Amino acid sequence: MSVDVVSFGCRLNALDGETVRALALAHGAENLTVVNSCAVTAEATRQARAAVRRAARERPGAEIVVTGCAAQIEPETFAAMPEVSRVIGAAAKTEGRSWSRAASRGARVLVDDVLSARGVAAPPPQAGVLLPRAFVQVQTGCDHRCTFCVIPFGRGAARSTPPETVVAEVRRVVERGAAEAVLTGVDITSWGDDFPGAPKLGSLVRKILREVPELKRLRLSSLDAVEIDAELMRAMAEEERLAPHLHLSLQSGDDMILKRMKRRHSRADALRLVDDVRRVRPAVAFGADMIAGFPTETDAMAENSRLLLEECGIAFAHVFPYSPRPGTPAARMPQLPGDVVKARAAALRATGEALLGRHLDARVGRRMSVLSEGSGVARAADFSTVRIAADTPKGAFVEATPTAHDGRALIAA
Repeated sequence: MSVDVVSFGCRLNALDGETVRALALAHGAENLTVVNSCAVTAEATRQARAAVRRAARERPGAEIVVTGCAAQIEPETFAAMPEVSRVIGAAAKTEGRSWSRAASRGARVLVDDVLSARGVAAPPPQAGVLLPRAFVQVQTGCDHRCTFCVIPFGRGAARSTPPETVVAEVRRVVERGAAEAVLTGVDITSWGDDFPGAPKLGSLVRKILREVPELKRLRLSSLDAVEIDAELMRAMAEEERLAPHLHLSLQSGDDMILKRMKRRHSRADALRLVDDVRRVRPAVAFGADMIAGFPTETDAMAENSRLLLEECGIAFAHVFPYSPRPGTPAARMPQLPGDVVKARAAALRATGEALLGRHLDARVGRRMSVLSEGSGVARAADFSTVRIAADTPKGAFVEATPTAHDGRALIAA
């Protein structure tokens, strides 16, 4: 039996891809290619269509199924492709029945109203684990409506994974060889809002570290800057196994653009948060998502975003040129010329590269414990990439003292 899964986009989609593979195999799938799509940008959707055509060329005769956020939002786009056998929506893709032989003979499009979805399906026990840094889903969906974003229409409302399920999954990935667990989701700082008493993410972090002592390192994926709770701040200060690395969903450094994006934080909020975290965990490193060329953005507004990267000392900047998504309020706003968007993205990236270099400069000569990812690449607790001996076993923690860097990674070998 052969099941190929091609996943695009976020960590959560990569995790879903392993669930899909396990469910399809468990239901006897043969000669199947699954394109697990992303819809965050127009380019992501284009890549999914290209992957369908490539799969048809490389595996003639194979069944091709498209699932994921783009399939949920634009099922007709993929259903119209002659290479596609079936389109499965975001909620249905984690249900075993969607991959049964009976389902393969049924409706060609299996896409339900994702906004009515409830709960989070635990991954099947046979699902693959991405080693040595394993992703663990703590929630999916989002209740916010940022004006540029279609993800709530691809993932639905925010739903939290029960804490016992999260702890059990962390134990499972550790037993399968994971040295680090990365808590992931669409809006992980909303975890617990749909549970009685509305527990916060910090309480879940504490529970994992307390109940899974064999876990060597716990990391958090992207966070909403206004939702970091007091317990999570205490965990950052007190829990050595919680990685000193936070990736923030900032998107802009200009207050007017933040309002037009319908974000819930201000420029001052971002600066205050970074200062607060550094005060309790001086070794922390920050990443951030930033959108360049949002509609109505002026040169001065773009400069505010660039300066925010510098003022926050963002070591790992993820810059996205604005991409209008049909049906979103931002797509109806006055758009900027493509060359302007491209130039502003380049300016943000240049600043990000300079800040990464500064971050790496400060770590040359420091002894650190790094996790080998294989092939001579390792990851420090603060997310810095470190080049080490090529024969270092994957999944091993080793001590390294970088002597230089190449602008992207520290060099310790």
